[in-house]
Amino acid sequence: MTWKNRGMSIRHAISHALRIDEASKPLLYRQIYEASHVRSANYLLDLLFAAGIATFGLVLNSPAVVIGAMLISPLMGPILAAGLAFAASDIYLGIRSLISLTISIGASILFSALLVWMLPFQSPTSEILGRTQPNLLDLGVALFSGLAGSVVMARSLSGGAASALPGVAIAVALMPPLCTVGFGVGSGWNWQIITGAGLLFLTNLIAIAGSAFFVFYLVSMDDREVRSCITARELRRATGARVYALLRNAGMRRVFGDMGQLRWRIVMVAVTLAILFVPLRQSLNQLKDETVSRGAAREIVRGLMPADAVLSQQLELFSDRVLVHLVSTVRPDQNKLKSAEIELARRTGKSASIDVRRVADETELVNLRERLRAPAPPRAEPEKPTLESLAGAVRPMVEGQVKAVWPESAGELVAYEVGFAESGVLVRLKYRAARAVDAVAQEAVRNALRQSLTMPGLETAFEWERAGRRR
Repeated sequence: MTWKNRGMSIRHAISHALRIDEASKPLLYRQIYEASHVRSANYLLDLLFAAGIATFGLVLNSPAVVIGAMLISPLMGPILAAGLAFAASDIYLGIRSLISLTISIGASILFSALLVWMLPFQSPTSEILGRTQPNLLDLGVALFSGLAGSVVMARSLSGGAASALPGVAIAVALMPPLCTVGFGVGSGWNWQIITGAGLLFLTNLIAIAGSAFFVFYLVSMDDREVRSCITARELRRATGARVYALLRNAGMRRVFGDMGQLRWRIVMVAVTLAILFVPLRQSLNQLKDETVSRGAAREIVRGLMPADAVLSQQLELFSDRVLVHLVSTVRPDQNKLKSAEIELARRTGKSASIDVRRVADETELVNLRERLRAPAPPRAEPEKPTLESLAGAVRPMVEGQVKAVWPESAGELVAYEVGFAESGVLVRLKYRAARAVDAVAQEAVRNALRQSLTMPGLETAFEWERAGRRR
């Protein structure tokens, strides 16, 4: 038995194991062929309905609404047709599925962008942002989903299976990313959202088409007997008369015949997946770093202070450092805080810093609120001054200044009196001397007292007692 015959027998055994009737394969081929046709009103209506529901579900941040759009999306028809075209090396079906996918993608994005543009607000939600950073995990999900959907499709004989059954199993990863791209366009050409969601849709598209190619080839959907159900008239209608005539040309048939060999088809799928692998792997590494850093920060903060004391915790990740911002009701010990930063740096492989901002806890706020509500204590009325208190306050001040300004050459200062007259304050000075103080000396003493006591209107009176004489 030749390798070719042995391969055919293995593939027929796989078909038998999957309970795929050989007689049903031409009908399945025709169903997928018809599902790639987008000119029907039903297909376009389902496409626009799914795009509208998905767009509003993303804006409303409602997973349930988004799931509703996934269930009616007809995008799996053209994608499975592309996988079958690769498996059967059917250039006519390939062109038809390519045109259908282009129209479907363009219509979905434009319709979604129009709806977003008409909204009074364009704020990205978690449902939208969650579809802007695809990674290798998304590629794995798309591959397994494509395998499952293709097997379900290959085993199905229902007339609407080409769009309904795969849509239930797989379209979850098709329409939401397209509408996310539309959101990025309609909200002002947000290229971060457009490129991220576009990469996710491209990943799902290629993974599902590649999975369909693998499954349909394994179940021998490339047999000539299977393809014979599509007539030349249908092929001409699918590609257009001129394109059909061009492809029927001997030279073009030879070129596409070489490109249609199995090894080239496998290489094309493998190279496309390898190109996608680079950005998806980078995103996965970023996701891994973020997950490790968040887990390490969560554990370290839990050991740094009680969980009920942490009001807010935010993590900022950079290429070379990690910043943790905490809002807490307690202030941690500085030594423990330094040790926590060292441990976080060791576990993340980056320089780490923990910023703690303390706020009042509930007990402190209650006490402060009670203090603010409590009535202020009544102010004590000031005591009314008495003559005795005034004399006690004035005596030392005047006595010191009088003794300081009295000249010794004027005689002995015996006593002084402070009185109040209508003109102001009066200071009477008694002194004992051989002769009375002249007017110039009296004026000098008066000015000195006015300046030292800061009383410009102060008046003085001098009472002379002759030395050697007692009154």
